[in-house]
This record gives sequence, structure tokens and C-alpha cells, in this order.
Amino acid sequence: MSGHPLAPAWLHEPTDPAALDPLVFTSQYSRDGSGRVCVDGIPVTELAARFGSPSYVLSERTFRSRARAFREAFERALHPLGVDVAVYYASKALLTTAVVGWASEEGLNVDTASGGELAVALAAGVDPARIALHGNNKSADELGLALREGVGRIVVDSLAEIELLARLAHEHGTRAPVMIRVTPGIHASTHEFIATAHEDQKFGLSLNPAREGEDAPALAAVAACLDASDALDLRGLHCHIGSQIFAAEGFGQAAERVLALRETVASRWGAVLPEIDLGGGHGVAYTAADEPRDVGAIAADLAALLAGALESSELPAPHLSFEPGRFIAGPSGCTVYTVGTVKTVTVGPGVERRYVSVDGGMSDNPRPVLYDADYTAVLGNRVSEVAPVLTRVVGKHCESGDVVVKDVYLPGDVAAGDLLVVPVTGAYCWALSSNYNWLPRPGIVAVGPDGWSREIVRRESVTDLLARDTGIADPVHATTASTRPSAEEPPNR
Repeated sequence: MSGHPLAPAWLHEPTDPAALDPLVFTSQYSRDGSGRVCVDGIPVTELAARFGSPSYVLSERTFRSRARAFREAFERALHPLGVDVAVYYASKALLTTAVVGWASEEGLNVDTASGGELAVALAAGVDPARIALHGNNKSADELGLALREGVGRIVVDSLAEIELLARLAHEHGTRAPVMIRVTPGIHASTHEFIATAHEDQKFGLSLNPAREGEDAPALAAVAACLDASDALDLRGLHCHIGSQIFAAEGFGQAAERVLALRETVASRWGAVLPEIDLGGGHGVAYTAADEPRDVGAIAADLAALLAGALESSELPAPHLSFEPGRFIAGPSGCTVYTVGTVKTVTVGPGVERRYVSVDGGMSDNPRPVLYDADYTAVLGNRVSEVAPVLTRVVGKHCESGDVVVKDVYLPGDVAAGDLLVVPVTGAYCWALSSNYNWLPRPGIVAVGPDGWSREIVRRESVTDLLARDTGIADPVHATTASTRPSAEEPPNR
């Protein structure tokens, strides 16, 4: 039992509140002799003092090792079947030129989902042939950039896009490498907003016909690509069933259905599509409630499924690709916050909850608001002998839903000025961050394996926030000048 009437069933009062649960705190974390949490040996107190708070802190060593582990696990499982493998880092999870460089150096290609993401990958020096461009509503400018730069694949998402891309390819005098995104009709066990392979959503082309006697949209897309073969080089099929998925069954079902579509295409048109992309979505542990599967087990299960399918097929084995993002970036990063206000509220007779407010919130991590996501936290600047208390860590925004950690046990003497460390914030935190309430966004601090640290994305300033406001003649002066209204000019109400 949890020991507190407000605690969720999975949350237990820790015997040692200073312990770093290895399920969520990977090997990059430790405590030094003074009790301070360290990231690859560097105390978070030093990082906060040097780079400010809040800050995203990213371990280069962990990012690289997880990227390498994913690639090697799938190569090890699938190469014996005669299947070549490529891994595309899903850069939407966390994208900077430094991060893209790490992924590329570890043998990963790069998946992008907009012209901006593509521009960052190109700025990082990634070979365009190792870049993919996704998106359900790519503009003509985005597609034109991909064609000019010679990206390795463009994943088309609709019949209208196929027509547009064919026209643009003619205009550019090139032949576009194309994958067709299909929706295999898999209902993955994840949050509704990050499930992407069921029928009622915006991505992809269905494997099921809309009306009896008609081709499925996916088959219509194949026909359209083949009809425009002078402009489009149809390389294969792509699917993605969602994010933060632990069960293996969904990935296996998706592979079966996409391989069956490949067989249909070969029998109907005589076209053997050489590539299949099964997307990403492999889950990670955010709290003790999560039970992620080892990537080696996932790869082995998929290989076992494919062995039977490939043996019964007369087609050559396809080249397979995968798109991990969260799996690599998520556990590689944490957020360091400074505590401000601490208060205890009475929820019912004899039942209290403590609220600890920090200097960030939903602007630097909107996932709890968007997806009801759970996180955990530990006291980062010291250890305490005071008994743990059920705590809700909240942000400083003008929203009652501005929750960073919904439920966690923290020492009862947490006070203003203490540091809290929230792990597994490397994915979809900085990428989804905002300036809500006009908070400058934190910087990203990279910690290297040899004891160095540096900002790979600098912290925003108030000057940055004001720089785009065309009503301010001098944004730098505006950050220092008095904003108190004069007697002649009353404040707006």
C-alpha cells in the first residue's frame, strides 16, 4: 500500500528518499560525498550556479550509448535473417545540431518532421541522403527544400501530397525517393493523443477501403506513385503505431499487415518494394509504475515474427528501418529546478498535501498537462534525514493544472533554495517548451564523458522575448527601463 490516502497505488513511501531508483535514474546519475546529485560526475549545484535554473541537463555519454544499443540490438537480431537495418533518430524528441551530430556519429540516420527540423539536420552537417522528411501537411517550400538538398526519403501522407510532390519533382528536374505512410489499424496501448495507427486520426493512408469495391487508400497511393514513376521513386511503406508503448504485440501486428500489403503490391503491379519502416514508439520508464522492455527483447521478438513471414514469402527480404526518439533522448536528460514557495493544504479531515513550487513548470515540460504524464523527482543539492512527505511539485504559471510531478515523496524539510532533479526529461520537454507567461526558455547543458559541461542551446533572456515585438524600439533598453506608468498615462486595464 502507498501509506497515504492521496498517493496512487503504485507509489510507495521510500525507505531512503535520497536513493536514485535505477529504473529511472540511469548510470549517468550518482550522489557525491556531500549528498549532491551528480550528472556524469558533475554536481547539479555547480551546473545550476554556472548555467542558471531551471536548466535541461543532457548526458552525451548516455545519449550515445542508448543510440548505439538500439542500432546494435536490431542489427544483431535481424542480420541473421538476411535483413539490412537502418535506424533513424526521431529528431522531434530533441533536436539540436550537437544532438544530431551525436546520433549521426553513432551510425544513425535522422528523421525530420518539418522544414525547420530539416534545416537543423542540414546545419549539423548530416549527409542529406541519410535524412528523412515526414509530416502530414508538408508545404511546397518544405518539399522543395528536400528535393534541392537530395534527402534520402520523403514519407508521403496523402494522395494530394503525392500529386504535389510529383509536380515539384518535375519542376526540379529530379526523381523523389518516396515512402508511403499507411495506417495499419493497430490500437496501441498508449495515450489517445500519441496513438497514431488507428483509423480515426490525421496520419497516413488506411489499409481498409472506404467503400465496398474500392481500393484502400494505401493501394490508391501506391498506384498514384507508380503512375508518376518518372518523378517519384517508390521505395517502400512506412507505419508508426504511436509513442510510449511497452507491449510488443502492436509492433508485431503492424509488421504483419505492412508485409501483407507489400505482397499485394508485388502480385498486382509486379513491383517489389525494397524498404519497410516500422516507426518508433518504444517506451521508457518515467516512474516506478512503468515496465519498459529491453530493446534486445523487442528486437528478438520482431525477428522471430519476421522469420516466419519471410520464409513463407517468395519476395526478397526488405530493408527494415526504425525510428527511436524518446528511447534515446528521454533517459539521457533531466531538468534541474530551484524550489521557491512551499505550502501545505488540507484536502480533507486529517488529510494534507504539500505543494512545492519550482521556477519552471508547464512552459518547460507540458507533458503532464498534455498527456497526464507522470514524473518523479529527488532533492538534488543535499540529503535529508527528515521523513518523506507526499508532495506535488508544481510550476510558477498562472494555471492550476501547472503540475511538474503529480505525486512524489520528498523529505519534509524541502525549502526555498533547494534544488530538485526531475529525470527522463530529455525527450519532448525542450521540444514542446513555450514562453507561456513570458518565461524565457531554459538552456540545454550538455555534460561530457570527460568532465566538461557546456550550453548547446543557450538560455533565453527577456531581451530575446522582447526582440520580436515590433512595438518596442529598443528591446535591450526596455528590459532595464522603468515600466511604472506616469501620472499622465494610467495603466491599461
